[in-house]
Amino acid sequence: MKQKKLIIKTRTEKYPIIIGSNLISKTSSLLKKNSISFKKCLIVIDKNVPSKFVKKIKNSFSKKKIYSISYNFNEKNKNQETINKILKVLLDKNFSREDCLIALGGGIAGDVAGFAASIFKRGLKFVNIPTTLLSQVDSSVGGKTGINSIYGKNQIGSFYQPKIVISDSIFLTTLPKREIICGYGEILKHSLLSNKNFYNFLNKNILKVISLKSPFIEKAIFESCKIKKIVVEKDEKEKNLRKALNFGHTFAHAYEASLSYSKKLNHGEAVILGMNSAIKFSYQNKLLNKKDYNSITNHISSSKLPFEIKKYYSLKDVNKILSFMSKDKKNNSDKINLILLKKIGYPIINKIFDKKTLMIFLKRELFN
Repeated sequence: MKQKKLIIKTRTEKYPIIIGSNLISKTSSLLKKNSISFKKCLIVIDKNVPSKFVKKIKNSFSKKKIYSISYNFNEKNKNQETINKILKVLLDKNFSREDCLIALGGGIAGDVAGFAASIFKRGLKFVNIPTTLLSQVDSSVGGKTGINSIYGKNQIGSFYQPKIVISDSIFLTTLPKREIICGYGEILKHSLLSNKNFYNFLNKNILKVISLKSPFIEKAIFESCKIKKIVVEKDEKEKNLRKALNFGHTFAHAYEASLSYSKKLNHGEAVILGMNSAIKFSYQNKLLNKKDYNSITNHISSSKLPFEIKKYYSLKDVNKILSFMSKDKKNNSDKINLILLKKIGYPIINKIFDKKTLMIFLKRELFN
């Protein structure tokens, strides 16, 4: 694949997203070409990243002081304790604000490392190398960082833009099918929010995208990042338009939290379930037309994406799900703020509903 480049321009930062194949062996030169200099670097590594890829990145930095720390990242250790361990290394090795921290892993690695970079001496140079499809098309773009608390997902965090994002498709070939499906959920979300032509492309080519066929997977990654780039540039701090990117996420985060972030349901699967719930809620509240509703639900179900809520929950879980939805960070009152869909390409933001309405929907959604 020919290397592609997107430039993100926000109020606080301007940085490139480099998309291509076998980029990681050129990591050092890519940073140098983009004027990112440092004397010391800490690489925060997800243990799921194959060691051969870690070695390629380290070998590209021939004359730099390179340190590394590895975690088996998951939602349960996406917490303050992990942040403290990263900060301890940075402090012990006397890192300065002119040095660098690299995240090498999926979305959790990027969220955690990015948050650590944002609070170390009020801002350390941060480089993101996302290794999953989900992180390449979503969490690595836009500067959101964060950790979980006992009160819910990503309740503690910051907006902190990286200096560069390097998205290498070489990582995708090592991922299980389940992880590819998770990333596809976010790609689908972007198309539903912003671009019917892109949705039609996905509707026609979903099996080729999920099978990582070239050039379909590369086009899906690039178009998805381009959509998020436009939104982030207009609304870096999620005051208005960027809220649309949370489509399905109020449901999804509650579904994850209700299972205590169990491996039974990972983030990408929860997002697909959450989008399906938001689509049904939109249709049942006469916001989404029947033609688009049928098209989207058929796309999700016929493509073997996770869509059956009953597989994960029983009636006794409804109160717990609703409790987590009410604690979502996007709410500013006792009512629940949802991002819904008017038609493909046209989201509805800041639509507020009371708990009773959501309770009735969840019971009907889960058990009818």
